Amino acid sequence: MASNPLIPLIIVLGPTGSGKSELAIFVAQAIHGEVVNCDSLQLYRGFDIGTAKLGERERRGVPHHLIDVLEPTEPFTAGEYARRAGSVLLEIAGRRSVPVLVGGTGFYLRALLEGLFPGPAGDELVRVRLELREQNRPGSLHRILSRLDPAAATRIHRNDKKKIIRALEVRLLAGKPISTLFASGRGALSGFRPVKLGLNPPRELLYQRLDARTRGIFEHGLMDEVRRLLAAGVPRTAKPFESLGYKQALQVVEGRMTAEQALQSTQTETRQYAKRQLTWFRKEPAVHWLEGFGDDPCRQEEAIAIVRPYISNQRLEL
Repeated sequence: MASNPLIPLIIVLGPTGSGKSELAIFVAQAIHGEVVNCDSLQLYRGFDIGTAKLGERERRGVPHHLIDVLEPTEPFTAGEYARRAGSVLLEIAGRRSVPVLVGGTGFYLRALLEGLFPGPAGDELVRVRLELREQNRPGSLHRILSRLDPAAATRIHRNDKKKIIRALEVRLLAGKPISTLFASGRGALSGFRPVKLGLNPPRELLYQRLDARTRGIFEHGLMDEVRRLLAAGVPRTAKPFESLGYKQALQVVEGRMTAEQALQSTQTETRQYAKRQLTWFRKEPAVHWLEGFGDDPCRQEEAIAIVRPYISNQRLEL
């Protein structure tokens, strides 16, 4: 690294179920690397089965960071992720290892690489009022945003309530459109050279894997995990319970949905989520796309061939 002022940062991205973890571990083993999680749910302790969190044996001796670092009720933002991840990257580089960032939370990745705009802190009262308005008049918030910040309204889907509320919150509190604040500069990550590896498996095969994985998650204890979390005092309003699989399992535990309905709902929403992830990541610049799954030996060797020129001063264990 001494001869190269930019520290290589390998990034494995792609939709859920595409084999990102397998590829990240393979690459990390090959380049003396350490894995850094960029999945917003794997940050939380206790939420293991539904997040497909790897156990110690599955990590095959590769150090993993930013997993199980939050209590389920602990508030956390993309900005906080960027700060923590940035510190971890520096620690890994200080050990002369190579950070390998992996995960499907595109907004966290963007916050880390590009920084966040200097917007106002959240205001719970404003958010509650906006939530109530949307409940009473569905679709009204996006129409208001179209008037107050047309650029943001064009970028944000009308069904993405959280982003709409945040955009309106910024407009009301800062007196400026969120799109204007975005353009004012956000403090990008410095000192690292990102090398992005994107997984793009065939859509139908991906959906088949997702359906099978979802069924396996339900059959191997997701509902029991939810019951244990509730029994341990985790409130049903905890943020991780809003995520795919967990929200459906919670409804089963509470008697509001059958197990089969929960499975079908989760399968459908997971396929839709994977599609949205691909759409998001397609907008990422300079991605080396690999047409397949991360556990495919051919894709793994292709990834190493892409990474090798950036790790010229690192130990390649091939």
